[in-house]
Amino acid sequence: MNLPTALCIAGPTAAGKTALAIDIAARLPVEIISVDSAMVYRGLDIGTAKPSQDVQATVPHHLIDIREPQQSYSAGAFRRDALALIENIHAAGRLPLLVGGTLLYFRALLQGLAPLPDADPQLRAALDARAEVEGWPALHDELAKVDPQAAARIASTDRQRIQRALEVYAIAGRPISELQAENPPAPGIHFLRFALVSTSREALYARIAERFDQMLETGLVHEVQQLRKLPGIHADLPAMRAVGYRQLWAHLEGACTLAEARTRAITATRRYAKRQLTWLRSDPGFRQLEPGGGAPAEEVMRQLTLAGALDALSRSSG
Repeated sequence: MNLPTALCIAGPTAAGKTALAIDIAARLPVEIISVDSAMVYRGLDIGTAKPSQDVQATVPHHLIDIREPQQSYSAGAFRRDALALIENIHAAGRLPLLVGGTLLYFRALLQGLAPLPDADPQLRAALDARAEVEGWPALHDELAKVDPQAAARIASTDRQRIQRALEVYAIAGRPISELQAENPPAPGIHFLRFALVSTSREALYARIAERFDQMLETGLVHEVQQLRKLPGIHADLPAMRAVGYRQLWAHLEGACTLAEARTRAITATRRYAKRQLTWLRSDPGFRQLEPGGGAPAEEVMRQLTLAGALDALSRSSG
């Protein structure tokens, strides 16, 4: 029995994922599931390159604007929501199209997530207090002693992930990397996966800079100003730590000029894109596509045909 198909399009930021998704949507009855940890937040529009309202009205989109900026959203929540949406989209005779660059979410969906202990506010407050005195790099050194595997993939300045790894170890008495390795089996879905990976890193970096400048021109600073007025908002929230937003927050706090914030944001985005590319190139399950033109969409259609997904889609919609 053939498994139902879900189409995945991943790639680094500014690679052209949305354009490819819209190209495919013009050819097939799809519904798009966003795989983006920042697009889930209302009010984060310009800096996340969120699809316009016109685009969202043309093609059904899911998991966009589902949380307030003061709230949190996890990989586990994404997996639960995405699996339910995939089932509903299949039931409607349409093709689920998962598009985005949050690779942790893709990994959670494809490989599952081991159950981890809930957050402990008191423990987190204690870790924050220690970090105020010792610094997060010192806590990262502590993490390296109890969970070298996790420390190797977490930056020494990544407050949120260092805190979570130490919290899990303190509660469970086991490394988070060990717990995460105990994944449940993947769901009964055939994930046909593609990654937009440019052979020219310089071209990607140029697009990153150009896109951020366009965001500034279309009002990103004002967007961050409006977000800062919301009750309960602060710089350490996951939404405000998104690339671009945290640099402009620092500018609005007077910590740097706008020009410095721009440079820092572009540099951070380039580093993020580099990590995304490394992850995608190490996963043979993603077929790599060169961005640009109509060739990526043609290859996706060809692979869908070979997988029998188009025939199945025709039968279910007929």
